[in-house]
Amino acid sequence: MTHAELWERHKAVMPAWLALYYEEPIEIVSGSGRRVTDGEGTTYLDFFAGILTNAIGYDIAEISEAVREQLSSGVAHTSTVYLIRKQIELAEQIAELSGIPDAKVFFANSGTEANETALMLATQNRRSNQVLAMRNSYHGRAFGTVAITGNRGWSASSLSPVNVQYVQGAYRYRSPFRELPDADYIKVCVDDLRNVIETTTSGDVACLIAEPIQGVGGFSSPPDGLYGAFKEVLDEYGILFISDEVQTGWGRTGDHFWGIQAHDVVPDAMTFAKGLGNGFAIGGVVAKAELMDSINANSLSTFGGNPISTSAAKATIDYLLDKDLQANAAKRGAQLADGLRGISEEFPELGDVRGKGLMLAAEIVKPDDNTPDAATTAKLQQETKNRGLLVGKGGLYGNVLRMAPPMTLTEDETTEALEIIRDSFNSLR
Repeated sequence: MTHAELWERHKAVMPAWLALYYEEPIEIVSGSGRRVTDGEGTTYLDFFAGILTNAIGYDIAEISEAVREQLSSGVAHTSTVYLIRKQIELAEQIAELSGIPDAKVFFANSGTEANETALMLATQNRRSNQVLAMRNSYHGRAFGTVAITGNRGWSASSLSPVNVQYVQGAYRYRSPFRELPDADYIKVCVDDLRNVIETTTSGDVACLIAEPIQGVGGFSSPPDGLYGAFKEVLDEYGILFISDEVQTGWGRTGDHFWGIQAHDVVPDAMTFAKGLGNGFAIGGVVAKAELMDSINANSLSTFGGNPISTSAAKATIDYLLDKDLQANAAKRGAQLADGLRGISEEFPELGDVRGKGLMLAAEIVKPDDNTPDAATTAKLQQETKNRGLLVGKGGLYGNVLRMAPPMTLTEDETTEALEIIRDSFNSLR
């Protein structure tokens, strides 16, 4: 069956809002290392990794073996009403890695579920439905997480179970304060936070939730230290701070294991998902025990932290720690960022290169006035695919190319990708 035939079947039974990449969508049928092969036999270097989910890559023996071992027991699922050894071992490891004192862990199936859980914890603990979030943010597609998403392109409903106010600072490239030095930028954003609390809330806010680097928002981030400065204000009011590490966790940013560590602050809770399972569905929350234990009703997750997913996740963490993939993300990320900045000097359409480690973005603009150029972004994404490279797309205006390859990326593969990206920009001429 051709991709075109499969696409027709997809359109007949799948929602119209379930978007697909490329002019002619593809099916990925196999993978090895950092490369995948589609249903018509074309192989690509994968620089989006299932939206940062295949953190280690494809066909990793250690992870496959851990899953096969669990399957061989005949037990794929028990539910959390029984003890699950791998779940406990994984929770112990994440609690220690979190840096949160006296931490406890709850597992779900996705980043959306993780953030929904974090919202429930914070609002219950603070007995308030008031929430602060960042402009240009994205936290998931459920009722509560859509409500705290500060990006109109992903806000499917204006209805909300929480009262949300949005704060400045996370998307610096188009901020009214973008020209300020880092220290001054942080100061005006902190002043804005305080003003929002004092003028648009009743003061007893439950939490601020923020992505250290905004994912769907186009890998945008503030200067290091902003969220540390925010935390000082939040502590004055007793407001909890939740770091959404769904895309920034597990060493992907290179310099730190968690994205929030760049801001020299320990949050009250962190949410996680995506890369933890290297393709297996898992998410969760790690939080200080007082916060985690504040729910006074029955609650569980039927599939969250199941034996298969936790076996895969434990093997994934062990692999990335044993191989020091955080250090590799820093090295290859620096190589990729330098190459992209070189391309930006040749092509004014590449208006901004940003991100950290192997979480990098290229914002595409119209050179004459620096306005977002979604059409050229789509063309570049198609051109890279035609040349054998898969990259993501995002940003508030759909004009950002997102690059987040598996953290096992090699130097030669990085060079290969940069050559394809440069050739794709050349196609614009």
